[in-house]
Amino acid sequence: MYFSNKGKENTSTTIDLVLKTAVEKGIKHIVVASSKGGTAKLLKNDNGINIVAVTHANGYPEAGKSEITEDIRKELEELGIKVLTTTHVLSGAERGISRAFGGINPVEIIAQTLRMFGQGTKVCVEVSVMALDAGLIPFGEPIIAIGGSAYGADTALILTPSHASSIFDVKIHEVICKPSYYNK
Repeated sequence: MYFSNKGKENTSTTIDLVLKTAVEKGIKHIVVASSKGGTAKLLKNDNGINIVAVTHANGYPEAGKSEITEDIRKELEELGIKVLTTTHVLSGAERGISRAFGGINPVEIIAQTLRMFGQGTKVCVEVSVMALDAGLIPFGEPIIAIGGSAYGADTALILTPSHASSIFDVKIHEVICKPSYYNK
């Protein structure tokens, strides 16, 4: 499915499509970008699917602070959702180097290339690699990843993630939904 616009207005449809696709295709793992927990909460399911919510790293947007509250983290965990807060694999230390010295680094080129398909595509790849590196999803198994363009969710992919150390082995199999950037 291609959405006319990007953004949170597509969140409900994205979640519905993801849960339907997971059941139809027997996919047992969903990784969702959810900076404050709202999108992850929508993934209530009774299908035995492992759900991992990946938040922004601590220190974003304010140094020393976490964007997700402890109450929301506990609520998600009570819903059976694992919560991962860690350095983002497609920025992290390399962004710090770029800011300090200028220029661009290889990881930033990967991120920008994925953004050519939309911000949500970059986010889907990034959060799935982060979840795999954290040991929260299995290696070598297709999963569904959910991302967005700022708030909410507008992109979902079936992909097989790889570790950050072998990022070019990530395989995007199918686009479940994403915004269309075609202007008529």
